[in-house]
Formats: sequence, structure tokens, C-alpha cells
Amino acid sequence: MSIVENICKIKTQLPKNATLIAVSKTRKVEEIREAYNEGMRDFGENKVQELVEKVDCFDSSVRWHLIGHLQTNKVKYIVGKVHLIHSLDSIKLLKEIEKRYGASNLVAKVLVQINIGKEESKTGIFKEQLNDILEACENCNNVKVKGLMAVIPKGSEEECKKYFREMKDIWEKTKRKEYKNISMDYLSMGMTHDYKIALNEGSNMVRIGEGIFGERDYNKA
Repeated sequence: MSIVENICKIKTQLPKNATLIAVSKTRKVEEIREAYNEGMRDFGENKVQELVEKVDCFDSSVRWHLIGHLQTNKVKYIVGKVHLIHSLDSIKLLKEIEKRYGASNLVAKVLVQINIGKEESKTGIFKEQLNDILEACENCNNVKVKGLMAVIPKGSEEECKKYFREMKDIWEKTKRKEYKNISMDYLSMGMTHDYKIALNEGSNMVRIGEGIFGERDYNKA
């Protein structure tokens, strides 16, 4: 199916409160523009350099999401360019975001990334570290936590449900607490192959790349 057909199909499956992010990493500007012309405004990028290059190709109505690992030395390049950082995964990174956004008198909106499966190959904090990073966020003036993000381990449908339910439980428990700089607006989980399960288990933000743009050719990328 075409990009337009894929978007239309996915949108019919989304609850009203769910946000669809088109993961545009490695995609050409022409492909992204096709999605844009179909009404998409939320696009996700993994790498800072690629995101920055694409920002200037679109108007300010586009909301860019940084969904990949963010190195501290790259924070300075995204200030004022990113709608939501999905990958806050350390207090060191938090301090750098606070510093860089503070220097520009701007506020960064972030999600705390949880490595729910404790996989060595993935970034993100362990769930046991969540309170520490949230306490550090409470001392910030230029960072607002807007929710949680996770990339779950690959597995069966039942295994997927287990991790999604665990994330939803953490999100709900955090939501019930009172904070100054923290609100659990978003639970970002679910990608092309598991987004339907994620939505059924409480996700309200899904990140879909191949399901919209088709399979990637990493050799060309």
C-alpha cells in the first residue's frame, strides 16, 4: 500500500486520545512530505544530525520528536527544534538539557525512557531508578517531564502484553503522585509490529515507521 493508504488505515485503528508519530528516520524529504500532505504533523527521528537537517525543510506546524538515544554533546543542536524528547535516560543528560535550554530561556518537554526488559542492547533507565530521576527533574526550571517511553523486548503476544501492562502500571502509579515539573500525559510505547497490542494495553502514543513508509533500505540510507 502507499504511504497515504497506510496512514489512513492506521488512523482508523487509533483511539481518539492517541497520537500517531510517523518515524521518518532514514526517509527522504519527499516521503515525509507525502505523509505531511496527508495531515501528519508528528514525525520521529533517531539521530540529531538527521533531525536538524530535516527541520528546515518543513514549516513550524511540524512537531519533531527525538526518539533515539540522545548524547549529552548533541543537546545543544536540538534546542528550540524538538517538540518532545522521548529518551531522557540519565541525570547527567537531564542536567545538560536543563543547562542548554536554560541558556535559551526555553523549556524542554521530555519523556523518561524505561528499559523495561533490562536489555543490555537498549538504553533507558531501569524502573527502580525512576524515582531518582523524577526527583532530579523536580529541581529543574527548564525541563518538564510529560510521561514515559519504552521499547519492549521482542517476543510473543503474551510477552508483549506483559511488558506493556507493566509500563502502564508504572505510568498510572506515577500519575497519582503530585509533582511540580512532572505530568503523566503520554505513555509512548508501540511500534509497527506491536502497536495494536500497545494501544489495547493503554498506550496513547505510538511510533510507526515501516507501517507507514514501508521497509527501510539501510544500504541506501
